[in-house]
Amino acid sequence: MSGRLESGLFLPVIPPTMMETSGLLARLDDRSGLDVLWRLLPEARLVGGSVRDLLRGVSVHDLDMATPEPPEIVQDILKADGVRVIPTGLSHGTVTAVIRGVPYEITTLRRDEQTDGRHAVVAWTESWEEDAARRDFTINAMSLDRHDRLHDYFQGSQDLEAHHVRFVGNARRRIEEDALRALRFFRFDARYGRGTPDHEACTTIAERLDLIDGLSAERIASELLRILTGPRLQETLQAMQDVGLLARIVPAPNLVLLQRLLMCEAPEDPVLRLSALGHGQGELLAERLRLSNADRDRLRLFDSDRPDLAPAMSADDIRRARVEQNLPVLLDRSWLLQAALVGAPSIEWNRLRDRLTQEPQPVFPLGGKEARDAGIMPGPGMGQWLAKGRLWWMNHGCLPGREACMAYLLDEMGDASE
Repeated sequence: MSGRLESGLFLPVIPPTMMETSGLLARLDDRSGLDVLWRLLPEARLVGGSVRDLLRGVSVHDLDMATPEPPEIVQDILKADGVRVIPTGLSHGTVTAVIRGVPYEITTLRRDEQTDGRHAVVAWTESWEEDAARRDFTINAMSLDRHDRLHDYFQGSQDLEAHHVRFVGNARRRIEEDALRALRFFRFDARYGRGTPDHEACTTIAERLDLIDGLSAERIASELLRILTGPRLQETLQAMQDVGLLARIVPAPNLVLLQRLLMCEAPEDPVLRLSALGHGQGELLAERLRLSNADRDRLRLFDSDRPDLAPAMSADDIRRARVEQNLPVLLDRSWLLQAALVGAPSIEWNRLRDRLTQEPQPVFPLGGKEARDAGIMPGPGMGQWLAKGRLWWMNHGCLPGREACMAYLLDEMGDASE
């Protein structure tokens, strides 16, 4: 039995341990670093995403390994051979070996002793199957040894071939171990799945939505933003909505506006998409998801209605808009407005963005020096004097120069003194 993967390669359905070589190692561009590690740690294996991607026939960027040896021993073995070692997370069994500038994360085989939906207390084990059983999805639970033999305890290769993302073993237990796996399930299903998501997974997620409340906002935000730039976005968000997960994170999600934004062919920006999804709730979402200050500011500004933006803006209006708001926010707001008003590609809105981009940034020509030259002392009065001049300058399309602005303000001062 065999099947065609996305790369066009035909691969056999793999039994739990393939005694013959799989041919996967030959797909690596450079395995010299692995050969060093396998010389020192012969029982180690490639694990997780690297094995999954080798099976898919796509580029492998991170080579993660697992090994039966405890992390302290792994560290000593590597250091004794002159390998640079970073103690990435000794308490979790992980060290990072750096060979010719390339990092290799090496983690001791583990089993979960205790979980609370967010963190796990782990113990070392020498059982590869026990370690594989604690992983999230079957397609991430495979390993590859130095003899190029694939070890697949939960039919992950078959699921990968069938584009079926499912939890290892009991879905409820996997989610109760770490509730973030509910979000990860939909992110992985978007990328590696096809068709209707796994029924057992969706049913379990719907039944245990309460666990989401125990997760940190930062972890939720990280997964959500990755989903928002992933494939099959509308399908994925609708599936999340169907099980109640999406509304648990984004109150009253606006899937229609997000779809219209996608139809406009807007940039693949997760914060821009989040703004459309949670339309009008920027401040609330920024607080709930504990976003960075920069992303928080963007969401707040996306919800503003000033300055007005429209394809028919005059040249004066374009210059005023450039003064009132920074260019990236203007461009992002234009996409959201286009989504709300048009919901499709638009030559007119593209021209507006070109005009905004090509317009040089107007700069009000007066400052503290000019105010002092006019006899205005530092303090609130100076600020009011400059603000009055700036308003007049903007009303005249941000075109008057220094002399014209000074003349206006001096005239105003003269009128005020009469």
